[in-house]
Amino acid sequence: MTVYSWILLAGFGVFFISALVMFFTTLLKKGINDPAVAKGKISSAIAYSFTSAMSPLKKESAYLHWPTYTAGMIFHIGTFLSFFLLFILFFNINLPVVIIDLAAAFLIISGISGVLILIKRVIKKELRQLSNPDDYISNILVTAFQIITGATLFFQFSTPLLFVYAAILFLYMPVGKLRHAIYFFTSRIYLGKYFGKRGVWPAKSH
Repeated sequence: MTVYSWILLAGFGVFFISALVMFFTTLLKKGINDPAVAKGKISSAIAYSFTSAMSPLKKESAYLHWPTYTAGMIFHIGTFLSFFLLFILFFNINLPVVIIDLAAAFLIISGISGVLILIKRVIKKELRQLSNPDDYISNILVTAFQIITGATLFFQFSTPLLFVYAAILFLYMPVGKLRHAIYFFTSRIYLGKYFGKRGVWPAKSH
């Protein structure tokens, strides 16, 4: 392996260990004693928390802001795709040309979505007042990651740049806003346990 591959592995290793510690520390943390009488099935509620409860139709932040929600979904899919492609490039796996072209085209769209989300945060006063430097840094880091990944699909000489950049991104994830990628899972589990115990989730159809 090249020195750039080792840099990427080191960055990912730090992130992976940090993610495990953060995940289990949060998940196993003893919360406030809940005296409520159990009325529902927690396992079903947790499953619901990760599925139907995430429907945009059940979230005001989504169904009242469809353009932003759609851009956010595209942006997140682009992030997942970039990490997948990083794996492909790290192991030097050959992909069909049509797959490469489609992936690059999508990353262009997702990168634009990231830029539009950033612009909205800057120009909208209510969003700007709620934002802190980490909100901007996280957006820029991930948007650039998608752009660099897309470029590397066509220009192999930029692979070292991608590996080093991805290592920096991995190191930033546990300390910045991007750590929500870890806490997403613990929060959905907690919501499932809380509302499942009360018999609120899964939601009953009327």
